[in-house]
Amino acid sequence: MATDPPVPTSGLVLAAGAGRRFGGPKALARTSAGAPWLALAVRALVEGGCREVVVALGAAADEAAPLVPPGARIVRVDDWATGMAASLRAGLEALAFGTSTAVVVLPVDTPEVSPAAVARLARRAAPDALAQATYEGAPGHPVLLGRAHWAPLAASVRGDIGARPYLIAQDAELVECGDLWSGRDHDTR
Repeated sequence: MATDPPVPTSGLVLAAGAGRRFGGPKALARTSAGAPWLALAVRALVEGGCREVVVALGAAADEAAPLVPPGARIVRVDDWATGMAASLRAGLEALAFGTSTAVVVLPVDTPEVSPAAVARLARRAAPDALAQATYEGAPGHPVLLGRAHWAPLAASVRGDIGARPYLIAQDAELVECGDLWSGRDHDTR
């Protein structure tokens, strides 16, 4: 298990979409060995030092909810069909009532993510922190959002355009994680 980050840090799994290119909701996806991607994402965040984890569910939420490990909190995203931004907003809104200083955001379609990559981002946690994992210089996940960025980021995201434009505009710290895992997300089966 990773060392806890220096400040209280939460994790957020984005898993509300319909997965049109994938062929169905990624919240229901499993590895070839049968492990639910949701469980793997929650485990990576916890082992990476996140003290609480919120999972944003939308499409197939009733079927996906039993795949969420105990201890993680489910947030239902009623407007999930409007795009990824709805999941991000709902997750940040749910975390706003807690005491975490930062959140590590991870989409569910990164089942091979290393808890060490989560920990590398979580160690940068601070209210004004903003960091994104990179893989041989290419941007990827996870992403760290300090609490000071939650409201302005939530106000800036629309449809299927996530945090990337905000991260660029705010000059987020780029954190190379290619030595820890591939950074590959699964958009298709």
